[in-house]
Amino acid sequence: MLRSLFISLSESRGLRSFAERSSIGQKVAARFVAGIGVEDALRVAAALNQKGLSVSVDNLGENVTNPDEARASAGLYHQLLEQIAVRRLDANVSLKLTHMGLDVEEQLARDLVGGLVKRAAAIAPPNFVRVDMEGSAYTQRTLDFVHELHRAPGNQGCVGAVIQAYMRSAEADVAKLLAEGIRIRLCKGAYKELPEIALQEKSEVDASYVRLMKILLKSSVYHGLATHDEAIINDAKAFATREKISRDAFEFQMLYGIRRDLQLRLIKEGWRMRVYVPFGTEWYPYFMRRLAERPANALFIARNLLRR
Repeated sequence: MLRSLFISLSESRGLRSFAERSSIGQKVAARFVAGIGVEDALRVAAALNQKGLSVSVDNLGENVTNPDEARASAGLYHQLLEQIAVRRLDANVSLKLTHMGLDVEEQLARDLVGGLVKRAAAIAPPNFVRVDMEGSAYTQRTLDFVHELHRAPGNQGCVGAVIQAYMRSAEADVAKLLAEGIRIRLCKGAYKELPEIALQEKSEVDASYVRLMKILLKSSVYHGLATHDEAIINDAKAFATREKISRDAFEFQMLYGIRRDLQLRLIKEGWRMRVYVPFGTEWYPYFMRRLAERPANALFIARNLLRR
């Protein structure tokens, strides 16, 4: 019920306009979004690195409507990759294909993202571009893009995909990605999808996540387990220990500003942890989908706001 509510709210243009301009919205953004510009994101990334946390930086935005917007978005990512290298940050980048113009012109998106992956691969040491997953209308196109990018000479290991565990196609998609050694970020899924496309019950989604997690951990490819669900995290830790999988063979991933205590605890225990750091003005859809993905996050947010 709560999941459906948050997904519906994420699609409300009126509420989005109000939230992104209101004082409470700005307070939420300040807590869970690094800031507006590239420098804000880099500052937060450096601070997290000092605590032993890796970072993935995401310029919030999606579904741009013209080529100029897409090129501007790509330009920000080129700045990020350059400055990450100059400042020697432990950080990579995450992006959405619709932010790179996929809805405007597919070749434009292919050229822009291809240029970013090529740039990441050319950096010494090479960096990494994560292509985020969007709704089911984009699932196959996104996976096709990642396969194509990964096959390009010099790109191996520098581009990865996201798999949403609630998708009924997830296990088959994982198998195809692993066949090419492509790195995967595993999350539960945060879009409203039809029952024939996606699992609807939390217990089913959790079971799918754990099943896929075990496949990934045994694949010998470096993957990211994106979840704040402590029960699933404990399952992953126990499985890795039982199967004698090294603690540096994969990483846990969490969102900036949520469960910071757990992030630091995992680091102290010797596990790898990457924090997903968003920046930009278009924070509302991102924020609501994260609540949909795990409604318990709303409680963390409410507590944190009350402490300010």
